[in-house]
Amino acid sequence: MPIQTENLHIDTLRPLPAPAALAASLPRDEAISRIVADSRAAIRTILAGRDGRLLVIAGPCSIHDPDAALDYAARLAELRHALADRLEIVMRVYFEKPRTTVGWKGLINDPHLDGSDRIEDGLPLARRLLLEINRMGLPAATEFLDPILPQYFADLIAWGAIGARTTESQIHRQLASGLSCPVGFKNGTDGGVQVALDAIRSAAGSHSFPAITTDGRAAIATTTGNDACHVVLRGGHGGPNYGAGHVAAVAEAAATAGIDPGIVIDASHANSGKDPARQSAVIADIAAQIRAGETRIRGVMLESNLVAGRQELVPGQTPVHGQSITDGCIGWEETRALLRDLAETAAGRLRIAA
Repeated sequence: MPIQTENLHIDTLRPLPAPAALAASLPRDEAISRIVADSRAAIRTILAGRDGRLLVIAGPCSIHDPDAALDYAARLAELRHALADRLEIVMRVYFEKPRTTVGWKGLINDPHLDGSDRIEDGLPLARRLLLEINRMGLPAATEFLDPILPQYFADLIAWGAIGARTTESQIHRQLASGLSCPVGFKNGTDGGVQVALDAIRSAAGSHSFPAITTDGRAAIATTTGNDACHVVLRGGHGGPNYGAGHVAAVAEAAATAGIDPGIVIDASHANSGKDPARQSAVIADIAAQIRAGETRIRGVMLESNLVAGRQELVPGQTPVHGQSITDGCIGWEETRALLRDLAETAAGRLRIAA
């Protein structure tokens, strides 16, 4: 027998259903399809500066409890309806968590929160949750991390993010070029925006790369390019980058690169110094810029949950309902107040535009 040279570090290989099989068992209906399509179209016009409303991506750092996520979604759906003339509110529904070293990788990878890594349970759980959120009339946003997984749920996503750790990745730029939704590229972890601008230019072009079909077969995907990609400022090792000077510098760099400076600002992460309570100060600064006439800021992101802060999972102890187990978040009452403030800010911009 020849010496074995493959799968030397593979313990098991468990089958997954084909993406088409999962979609057939958990299909979207016409109403859900309309929510996704309409929100994508609205986001595109906002990012292009043709709609003076503000895009707001708000929700938990990560989803770990579907019941709490639906509780949050029901409240956010009410606000979306009430503020729709000024804000395009989309719920942050993040299923995958990039890890610097090790840790919980998200609901899809470890839905039982016990290290069992039952991805075959996580995928239908994630798709079912997205269907229920969209059924409330609330579109969903997520970060795309694994290049295979989007086939299972990207049809239910209105806006996608490529994270700071993966913006420089060719695989993720190729992925973004084929996604059907607008995609935000975050600046690098060092705070530099050039990698995001390069990513936008790359994702706008056509690419051919290995992929899987909806029936689970290996294939070569050739994309047409995604013209709805944009920069997301999230700060970096050097500090925050949401101020007026930062926005002007990004806009100048974007113009040099031939890119429309449709900027979304993440109020969390390095922009808040990883202190969730500082998100309100970031939003206040952004609102002041917009009231002063800044039109290149087209959207904001908030890490928000039912209960402020974060918690550790303790074996045998029931977690706090609606509190993050990853990055800390602001609570619901503060979220509601900030969204109403942002709506007033957007209303002023709309009056000027009229």
